[in-house]
Amino acid sequence: MSVKDLLKMSLSSLWRRKLRTILTVLGVVIGTASIVVMISLGLGLNKASMEQIEQYGGLTTITVYSNEGGYSYYGGGVAISAESDSESQEPVRIDDNAIEQFKHMEHVEIASPVLSTWVLLRQGVWENSASIRGMSREALEKMDLEIAEGSLPEEGGELQFFYGNTVITDFYNSKTGQNPFYENYDYENQDNYTLADVDLMNSPMFVIFDTDAYYNSQYGGTDENGTPVPAPKKYMVPACGLMAGKPTEWGENANSILCDVEALKAHLKKVFKGKVIPGQPTNKSGKPYKEMYYNQAYIRVDDMNYVTEVQDQIRALGFQAESNVEWMNQVQEQSRSIQMALGGIGAVSLFVAAIGIANTMMMSIYERTKEIGVMKVLGCDMGAIRNMFLAEAGFIGLIGGAAGLMLSYGISAIINFVTKATYASGISYIPIVLVLLAMVFAVFMGMFAGLFPALRAMRLSALAAIRNE
Repeated sequence: MSVKDLLKMSLSSLWRRKLRTILTVLGVVIGTASIVVMISLGLGLNKASMEQIEQYGGLTTITVYSNEGGYSYYGGGVAISAESDSESQEPVRIDDNAIEQFKHMEHVEIASPVLSTWVLLRQGVWENSASIRGMSREALEKMDLEIAEGSLPEEGGELQFFYGNTVITDFYNSKTGQNPFYENYDYENQDNYTLADVDLMNSPMFVIFDTDAYYNSQYGGTDENGTPVPAPKKYMVPACGLMAGKPTEWGENANSILCDVEALKAHLKKVFKGKVIPGQPTNKSGKPYKEMYYNQAYIRVDDMNYVTEVQDQIRALGFQAESNVEWMNQVQEQSRSIQMALGGIGAVSLFVAAIGIANTMMMSIYERTKEIGVMKVLGCDMGAIRNMFLAEAGFIGLIGGAAGLMLSYGISAIINFVTKATYASGISYIPIVLVLLAMVFAVFMGMFAGLFPALRAMRLSALAAIRNE
């Protein structure tokens, strides 16, 4: 029996019993859709998590913190508790020598110091207490910041600010204390918002670096001699550029104010003139060190596979080092657990569908016993009889798998539409590999379910089959 005849007879047999075939196929449709949708949810969660990781620094960056005996200092002197990577309680701080050490490590592409300080921005009645972050021009270029207007800060020039796209949302009225953005923000329609009347690029921005002196002067503070604290000097710092994006589009650097690290260092030394710069450590007598220390270091590795290796080298020097690779490993482990659990739930439906196929094929054999007997008497090959029933079961799996995939895409689209507010890229993701695997699995599952009935048909006695009524 040729393959063409075999397929033709199998389809003809299924068509003669349309209702039973449709009901059996429906079981495969539900089973295939269940397992594909369940797995797609696990893949979608993993994909959304990976995209989020990419937004927050990517998978080849390491953030290094100084080790102040179990504490790291950043953002203008705010301390956060962290587990020490070194048994020594001696402070291990990030200076220019440390940056040079990082640069000479194998697989390190960029090692940039990160210097942060809190300032007060003022334009008319509008104020904003913000953190300024100084980095090298090379690091800023590698961060792939999308520029809407202007350019990145020039290296070695005067102090200039590059504003993130959400910085403007933090300006408040200094007289009333009201923030127009957050007080009028429409969470249902995120394109409906009100911003402070601030022009970051074209209007003068006055910056107060000595914020302690400013607030003391505002609220009647005095120095150690009882003299009222005078208002600190305000500096006009020009803008060099704006980051692309709406004020409602939050990301890793959306709320950042970036500048050249050397320009920031020079400006802070000029502003404080021998006094303690906020965020900088002091000696036992409370005096500042001659050298300026950095709050962090930004490390970029040439390959994700070497991030952990470089991270371990940095920790061996006594620093604290964090990377998104650790986060990624946790996310992937959780995703695998979720996929296994959801896939198991879907597999139950497919197992039930397999039982339905086996039942249908057994019923078909009982109804076609005489037909099978005639085929055997006429000399039909036993393998051809077996293959005919296997082909019928395979067709049920093929048709059910194809229809199940179409149903899966529909369910996936509905899920993504419902969850688009939380997951912009969707929580259900069906890659082409999953489609192919689902089709192959549905066909082989059908053939496997039909294997026992096919073997039973092959072993029927020809004479007993002919005498069957």
